[in-house]
Formats: sequence, structure tokens, C-alpha cells
Amino acid sequence: MPGLLIETLRGNRADQVPLWLMRQAGRYLPEYRALRADKGGFLDLVYDSDAAAEVTIQPIRRFGFDGAILFSDILIVPHAMGQTLEFLAGEGPRLSPRLLDAPLAGLEAVPERLEAIYRTVAKVKAQLGPETTLLGFAGSPWTVATYMVNGEGSRDQHDTRAMAYRDPQAFQDIIDAIIGVTVEYLAGQIDAGAEAVQLFDSWAGSLAPAEFERWVIAPNAAIVTAVKARYPDVPIIGFPKGSGEKLPAYARETGVDALGIDETIDPRWAARELPAGMPVQGNIDPLLLLAGGDALDAQADHILRCFSGRPHVFNLGHGIGQFTPIAHVEQLIEKVRGWRG
Repeated sequence: MPGLLIETLRGNRADQVPLWLMRQAGRYLPEYRALRADKGGFLDLVYDSDAAAEVTIQPIRRFGFDGAILFSDILIVPHAMGQTLEFLAGEGPRLSPRLLDAPLAGLEAVPERLEAIYRTVAKVKAQLGPETTLLGFAGSPWTVATYMVNGEGSRDQHDTRAMAYRDPQAFQDIIDAIIGVTVEYLAGQIDAGAEAVQLFDSWAGSLAPAEFERWVIAPNAAIVTAVKARYPDVPIIGFPKGSGEKLPAYARETGVDALGIDETIDPRWAARELPAGMPVQGNIDPLLLLAGGDALDAQADHILRCFSGRPHVFNLGHGIGQFTPIAHVEQLIEKVRGWRG
């Protein structure tokens, strides 16, 4: 029997609301920290399929979430496209050569770097019961491109946005290349056992409306169309963080099955403005989960009430913070599990 999460993503509303949390596998869990200390660097952990599968399953074992999200990183795609990827302690990821300084054509693809991720998916799938939905993911082209162009994250994606204005054809070539690899990457995850996939566009909110149409909506629509042509029954969640009033257009034009919304979105507005019947995912503030207490319960109740008229997956507005107390996660789970819409 299909799990509650996959049924909700397919548009079927139930009395109980499914729950998973972005970045639920990671640094806030003591069992993750112990494994990371044993295995070494982050990238080594991602490419160790046995260890990555264990990390993916840790929050399921502890909390019984309705979804298990693959433990990996959105920058695996540019790594497979030929850039060098490093995770520097205290500084975050670095890609080289930067596409500000070097041509896309100069990269030599290394597609075999994706094989370990597929092995992780298969190992996780083999350990999950039917009640737990296995979620794969990839970064959306705009967000991935910001790292490929600049070589690292930035506050406002200044250099990448400037390049897109200055030389839109060269930037389109980068986007198109990312689309092609991402389609195959998601297909590989689905073939290995992923039951649904999410597209993370963490920097979508930095773009002006016309640029949002070109660099967020159009590339995500291309990915959705290609994946759906092969796997029509696999739900796709779109998560364009920071998109604000552009969310309804994204929902209508990309073809995603469900829409993740961040903590800046009023759930009353989202319930009113998003396409009727579309499943939504979100959207409690990760910092409120960090704080806990009565305010956490009150906001969870508010979100649950606002989305009670449509399929709803309870989640955060972005990833769980590494210092979030386990007790606060348990508090949220108790609240959501006790809800009946």
C-alpha cells in the first residue's frame, strides 16, 4: 500500500498530514556527527554509498518521518560535469574553474561520479518499508549555475546575474547543459528506487520577474517535461525559495506536481492564490523550530489550518539548522501527527 506522503504528492488529501523536513539527515543528529567524525570529509561521506544510505535512514529510524530524502548535495551535478568540487571547513563549497574565467566547453564530463549516488538510492530503498517514501533531488539550473559561474555561494548572486544580462547566450548554454545532466541524474535516481523527486532552487528569489521567467520557470519546465515523458507517475516537487508573488506563475508554468514554499510566504495567501488542488509543502520557519515552545505549536496549528482544504505535506521553509534541539523536532512531530483536518 502506498505511503501517506506519496499519496499526498499525487494529489490525494487525507485526514492525517505527512511530514518530513528538509536537511533532516545531517548535523543536528548526534548519530550523524558520530558517523561524520568516523568517515571524514563531507564529500567522502556523500560518495560512500553505505555511509550515505545510513545517514539517509538515520532520521527515519529516530523519528519515523513519512519521507526519506537522499543524503547528497546539489553540487554533485557540476562535479559530474567536470568542475572540481571541494568543501572547505568553515567556508562552504568551492567549484573550479569558475565559468566566469573559463569556458563551459573546457570542462571534461565525469558522469561516473553519479554512480555512487544511484547506489545510495538503491541501498536506502532496500531498507525502507512501503510506508516511507524515498525522495530524490537535484538542484535547479539557476541555483546550480550560480555556483558554477562564481565558484562559490554569494549573498546576491551578483556576478552570475551580471553575466546573464551581459551574455545571455553563453549563460543559456550553461543552463542547457545543466538541464541535460539533471534530467539524466533524476532518471538515474528514479531507476534506482526514488519514488518522488524535488528540485531545489535556493537562489530563485534573487531574480527580477523577466529573468525569473527565463532562468527559473523555463529550465524547470524543461526538466519536468523530460522527466515526466519517461516517468509520468513520479511526482515532482518544485521549491523556488524566495519567489514570493511569482509562485503562482511557477506553479502553473513549470508543470510540477507539488510546490514547496518557504517561511516568508503567508500560508493564507498561498492557499488562496496557488492552483486549486495542488499539493503544497511547508512552511514553518527553521528558526522557530530552533526556538521551540508555544510559538512553534501555534504556528504549526496555523499552517495546518490554512492548508486543510488541499493536499499538504508539512515541512520547513528551508533546511533544519544544525543546532536545532531534538526535543523541538519531537514537539513538532507530535503536533503534526495529532492533527486531523
